[in-house]
Amino acid sequence: MRVCVGTIVHHPEDARITHRQIRSLLDAGHEVTFIAPFTHCNVTPSPEIRAIDVPRAVGLHRRKAVRAARSALRRGAKDADLILIHDIELLLALPRRRPPAVWDVHEDTAAALPTKTYLPEPLKNALPPVIRGMEARAERRMHLILAEDSYRERFAHDHPVVPNLTYVPDSPPQPPGDNRLVYIGQLAQARGAIEMIELARRLRPHGIRLDLIGPADADVRPLLRDAQREGVLDWFGYVPNKHALRMAEGALAGLSLLRDLPNFRNSTPTKVIEYMSRGVPVITTPLTRAASLVGRVDAGTIVPFGDVESVVANVAQAVLRLRDNAERRGAMGARGYFEALHHHHWPTIAGEFVAQLERWADTPGSPRARRNDTVVPV
Repeated sequence: MRVCVGTIVHHPEDARITHRQIRSLLDAGHEVTFIAPFTHCNVTPSPEIRAIDVPRAVGLHRRKAVRAARSALRRGAKDADLILIHDIELLLALPRRRPPAVWDVHEDTAAALPTKTYLPEPLKNALPPVIRGMEARAERRMHLILAEDSYRERFAHDHPVVPNLTYVPDSPPQPPGDNRLVYIGQLAQARGAIEMIELARRLRPHGIRLDLIGPADADVRPLLRDAQREGVLDWFGYVPNKHALRMAEGALAGLSLLRDLPNFRNSTPTKVIEYMSRGVPVITTPLTRAASLVGRVDAGTIVPFGDVESVVANVAQAVLRLRDNAERRGAMGARGYFEALHHHHWPTIAGEFVAQLERWADTPGSPRARRNDTVVPV
């Protein structure tokens, strides 16, 4: 099977796209053409794929990227058995003559609008019905896979769920240490960036440092640079997922301080599973799914929502309690690792993901005619 995979929004080293899905397709013997912003992200494509470079869609500047993607998808679709896209923007760039197409729905785009600081308020109010209309049109014309079970309620029909699992080491990682916190992911105000900067200042006198691993929204970059110059934290910027997870090993705790916003409420933050997979205790705000996962196996601490000061105070208290109790944090890390290994290991669902794409590639036609799609186990 020849698969054309496309994104203009995500990094070419995105963990879900490249290190899980494309890796699984290649391991199964399939050929992959990957349309992605390689030059923009300073990434050298793997020799295992056929790469097509496009501009990246950033902020309000997306027209050029969509136009380039339209041309790239025409090229990629010529000899493909299936197209797999990862951005809602690419719904506007699909060629009319094409093989069966699949949209991997990563997020609730309409619910995420309040977190997009680059969007003017009138656009935030006007876009939700437009986005819902695009989703409904896509459901009628192509296949969908969903990253979260909760996304089902947005659509009229059933679609396979391919959750954001991770690769879990075969043997337990080193136990948690006592002087370093870690955060992996996009740094944004809605994701607790301000809280983490203040937390780093609060914990510096206690000899605890904070490692922030991930790209940052434009409005928080100056704050991060100032904090790094002060020596209160280390901000590494974007790091490929497999290397970021190695960096997390041995940390006292992993942070997930998402705010109480619609886009986050019914999602399981992937970083929570990733921390657990590396034996790192989790400190998370009480989003339903994150709190349920962490609380059910006692793999970390749940702190309440609140303003910046109250969140920082609660997290600092939780961190110091963990620092002073090596046995407790070691047990939390071990329980999290066991849970991740047995219930959140990507290879356990990779085969069914590939098999689902193979079925769609072999049976072109309207997805509405096949309403009982296979659901990948969560």
